[in-house]
Order: sequence, then C-alpha cells, then structure tokens
Amino acid sequence: MPVVYREGNLRFLFYSNEGDPREPPHIHVRNGRNEAKFWLTPAVSVAYNDGLNARTLNRVQKLVETHRDALERAWHEYFA
Repeated sequence: MPVVYREGNLRFLFYSNEGDPREPPHIHVRNGRNEAKFWLTPAVSVAYNDGLNARTLNRVQKLVETHRDALERAWHEYFA
C-alpha cells in the first residue's frame, strides 16, 4: 500500500489491489486504526469513514482537496 503523502500522523495511501474492475481514483487516509476513503473525481467526496471524528474528517477533506491533483497523478502513475 503505497503512501503518497503524509501530514502529521495522517497517511494518504491507496491499496495495490483496488478491485477488478478497478474503482475510480480515490485515496484512503489512515490515522492510527481509523480510516476514511475519498473519491477524487469528479469532485472530492467522502466514500466512507471508519472512526475519524467530524473535526478530523473535515480537516482531512480539506487536505485531500488541496492536494487532489498530486494525489490523482500518483494514482494514475501507479496504476498505469
């Protein structure tokens, strides 16, 4: 599971086996044992949240929006 960005104790990553057929570009964000998944297109949106409190989830969404282009580029480079 390649980590493509870190911010404090947050890890932004995707899993090497993303299903067949592969899902659209998205990023998983882990904070300890808690995790959220964000779709990157057509707009950043929460796919699921498993344990992040509302404040952290809001912060993470803003970070995903800020780094969306780089995260999506990393996705396409990895899965090319």
